[in-house]
Amino acid sequence: MNETCMIRFSLLLIAIFLLSSLTSAQKGKLPITDGQYKPTDESLRQYQVPDWFRDAKFGIWSHWGPQAVPRQGDWYARRMYQENNSAYKYHVEHYGHPSEFGYKDIIPLWKAEKWDPDRLMALYKKAGAKYFVSMGSHHDNFFLWDSKIHRWNAVKMGPHKDVVGLWQKAAQAQGLKFGVSEHLGASYTWFQDSHKSDTSGPKAGIPYDGANPEYSDLYHSPATPDDKGWLTNNLVFQIEWFSSIKELIDNYYPDLLYSDSGMPFEDVGRSLIAHYYNQDLARSGGKGSVVYTCKQYSGGKWVEDVERGVKDSLSKYPWQTDTSIGDWYYRTGQKYKSANEVIQMLVDIVSKNGNLLLNVVQTPEGDLEPDMLQILEGIGTWTSANGEGIYGTRPWKIFGEKPVEESETKRARFDENYKFTSKDIRFTSKEGILYVFCLDVPEGDITIRSLGKNSTLIDHQIASVSMLGSNIKIKWSQGKDGMIIRKPARLPSWNVLGFKIEFKK
Repeated sequence: MNETCMIRFSLLLIAIFLLSSLTSAQKGKLPITDGQYKPTDESLRQYQVPDWFRDAKFGIWSHWGPQAVPRQGDWYARRMYQENNSAYKYHVEHYGHPSEFGYKDIIPLWKAEKWDPDRLMALYKKAGAKYFVSMGSHHDNFFLWDSKIHRWNAVKMGPHKDVVGLWQKAAQAQGLKFGVSEHLGASYTWFQDSHKSDTSGPKAGIPYDGANPEYSDLYHSPATPDDKGWLTNNLVFQIEWFSSIKELIDNYYPDLLYSDSGMPFEDVGRSLIAHYYNQDLARSGGKGSVVYTCKQYSGGKWVEDVERGVKDSLSKYPWQTDTSIGDWYYRTGQKYKSANEVIQMLVDIVSKNGNLLLNVVQTPEGDLEPDMLQILEGIGTWTSANGEGIYGTRPWKIFGEKPVEESETKRARFDENYKFTSKDIRFTSKEGILYVFCLDVPEGDITIRSLGKNSTLIDHQIASVSMLGSNIKIKWSQGKDGMIIRKPARLPSWNVLGFKIEFKK
């Protein structure tokens, strides 16, 4: 039997399995671990966010795969099939027309020859990360784990390595919790451009390689005309997603699972989440320690994720911001966030009951550029000195104070134009201690309105004030309308200043 016949035979077996699962799904059942969680909103509301996640505050993410190869940034696998897109033009110039050289041909070029997960994980731990997340699959349908679902995975192609497994081993060796991100749910509609063809020019009407049935296990089958949403409405596709992500869960038992969408596919998604929670309970003796996060208000059923944005108020439920130091994938000439910008975000997010998950941009080869190393070093210098006021803390009565003159702004996803100043004050607390952060170097003394003698927010007298990461004696006073911290003559090398405030018993 030749390779093409073997592939088609494998696809037939998968189709039979999917049809069997589809029949079960139509009856309201999917193959999930039995347990206290059922695939209903009411049942999922039993969920309690584990303390490890609430204590961790800061995670690092590897949003990395074959799409890094062209060095053109995010969504290359889709944009290369859009004839008016700059990525299409780049692709034609550097690789050839997508009817002849498609994304399937980019994949083998990803060798990851400089990737050293143990070295990188040690750097991430030094930077202050308490958990690490590996991409499982992006919208390109290429799996970074050792999968039996299809041939398009990192063990059979590209680097010929179990990327998820090696990341997990490295994270566990450093004592970090380990998560995986799945972006697969959007791939079914996202990849439909690969089935098209040029509308003009010498290649007009010649189908791109995604139209070739031989590669439907990568590019998916054609979608119906009405299937254009971020998440497909095709139940067969949805069951395929369920089977793939269930395999990922069952092979690696990640501490965290992230979906790049709202909760996917209604009852299919609820079944996947229930399975994830139940298998964890079965393995942990009923303790429950995993985190599911997606981009939808949780109501306590999971952890809500906010992409490239923050909440503008203190949240009742723990949540997470996911963002990147630069582009999501490596892009030549991109601008990175500074260490100070990352630290400001971290403090602001933690004060509002959130965590920060930060993508560190890797080269296609798998290593980090010198400026990326400097950014990580700057973050690590700050967290080692100020981490007492971050890790293991909980929100105070209010998240902080904004400049009096600042107009009210509504924060949202895809909005990172923060422009924090020294008048932005943030609070965290732990074991009766209040931590106060000034988000930029003050021009003069620091006034904290919430800590005045007339404030209803404090129940005890202030006993002492000290600066985190410094033995400089802090001078302070407390008036009716605020507490004043005198600007020290000498300041640390970082911009975001942390203070520890203890109260009389």
